[in-house]
Amino acid sequence: MEAERLDRIHIRDLLLRCVIGIRDWEREAPQNVMLNITLHADLRAAGASDDIADTVDYVAIKKRVIALVEGSSFGLVEALAQAVADACLADPKVRRVDVVVEKPGALRFARTVAVDISRGR
Repeated sequence: MEAERLDRIHIRDLLLRCVIGIRDWEREAPQNVMLNITLHADLRAAGASDDIADTVDYVAIKKRVIALVEGSSFGLVEALAQAVADACLADPKVRRVDVVVEKPGALRFARTVAVDISRGR
């Protein structure tokens, strides 16, 4: 049996700053992180009603993610990605979330390092 394909809302290139890393120098000051988030939900009711109550309030999710990330101090990008996924899944209309967290400049000669996770209910 094939899984139901849900509709998606994309939050792209959300640039934030936080303390992230395991090395002493990484803990001294906030660094840039770039987030890409895909919220999977059933958006048919919202498409029919044109009513915000029938959809995912992605503004509220963005604000929740910003507060989480900017107030965080994770050692691993993986842990930050999991916390962002959990924050998104706090909205009961979000059935699944894909989170990509990039840490630009983490590796010499590479533009970025990214962790890409998918979580569901």
